[in-house]
Amino acid sequence: MTATTLTRDPRQPARISSRLGDILAQRGIAPDTAAQEPAPEPVTTLERAEARIPARFRHALANHPQVTAWADAIARAGRPGPGGAPGIAEGPSLRIVGPTGTGKTHQAYGAIRALLAAGVRLRWEAVTAADLYARLRPRPGFDSERDLQSLMRCPLLLLDDLGAAKTSEWTEELTYRLINHRYEHLRPTLITTNLTTRHLRQVLGDRVASRLAEMTERVILEGEDRRRRKPVV
Repeated sequence: MTATTLTRDPRQPARISSRLGDILAQRGIAPDTAAQEPAPEPVTTLERAEARIPARFRHALANHPQVTAWADAIARAGRPGPGGAPGIAEGPSLRIVGPTGTGKTHQAYGAIRALLAAGVRLRWEAVTAADLYARLRPRPGFDSERDLQSLMRCPLLLLDDLGAAKTSEWTEELTYRLINHRYEHLRPTLITTNLTTRHLRQVLGDRVASRLAEMTERVILEGEDRRRRKPVV
């Protein structure tokens, strides 16, 4: 029996490709257009920052006139950087004062979000006073001085609940170093506290209270504790 050798027509792939091209052309699709995934939408600075903002304040809006005016002033004073976007420059600080539950932290995060939404290039940190002291407490293998220096030099710092944590000579000295550095270098700082200047002086000492009184514009929030409001049925 004679063996039959099967061979592939070398022109067959070209014919298939040509036929496929004709079909795509009939459907209005350019044959040389490769299927591509849609380009991802650019992630805004605000969207990136929201991953760092606590969930409860992720959509916070600053609506107090003094807070929005402060954010506008900081944005206008920013130095142009790459792409023309302004960056944080020297500027005033804000101290938001009021009883528990009046929305101080909400307004502070709202101010940060307002700056980011305005396109300001912003490196920022946020920490409660209690977490600050726990974070910087000396312990083996941790350079607390380096961390403190980073907070001192950060272009924008939110220091939440100042005066609420238990104090000592160590916490008073640490708070003084942080506040004094930011005071001397005119670095914008957002501070929330339940305490008046007089009570801050009693808790944190004259040196801290005096600098806060000069470096910050005071915003007073009033009203009942919103966390204790009963839902309307």
